[in-house]
Amino acid sequence: MRLPFKSADVRVVIEAPRLRLVPLAAADADEMFEVLDDLRLHRYTGGKPLSCAALANRYRRLELAASDDGVEIWGNWIVRLRDGQIAVGVVQATVRAHAADLAWVIGTRWQGRGYAGEAASALADWLRDAGVRRLAAHIHPEHVSSAGVARHAGLIQTSERDTAGEVIWESSPAHRAANQASTSAAFRSGGNTG
Repeated sequence: MRLPFKSADVRVVIEAPRLRLVPLAAADADEMFEVLDDLRLHRYTGGKPLSCAALANRYRRLELAASDDGVEIWGNWIVRLRDGQIAVGVVQATVRAHAADLAWVIGTRWQGRGYAGEAASALADWLRDAGVRRLAAHIHPEHVSSAGVARHAGLIQTSERDTAGEVIWESSPAHRAANQASTSAAFRSGGNTG
């Protein structure tokens, strides 16, 4: 099935009210190592932080923005504060046909400020505008904060689980409209979601 865009199309900056999502590059590894070198970030996903060298190697591969067979487009962005361009996390989308799986990580130091929800919502909106029809996220059933981020991005919890036991959250056009209204109200009131 034809993808809605090419790998070069995901190498764009996505703007959000307080954030700028900038395409990830191998040169970002040193800066991102400082953000991601925290075992607490792996509580629900398992594993441990990558070394700086391993992170640079991973980023070099992700910079290609596509699987070797061209079936998947990989969009990976550094989440930066608009004020000062400080890196606070990453968001990603793996696109297959007209569907995308979303993921996000905000460094522990910057959590609790709504950055994950804002970044995931901006990414979800950009993907929908680009022609992606189905968005999904796989979330550990006990990860309440990530569930809030998924809701903020217009996803709803399904009864499905993946092979790792994570709950699958999916997009819903009706839910998106309601979510945009509540998101606008939260930003106006200074609310903190995600």
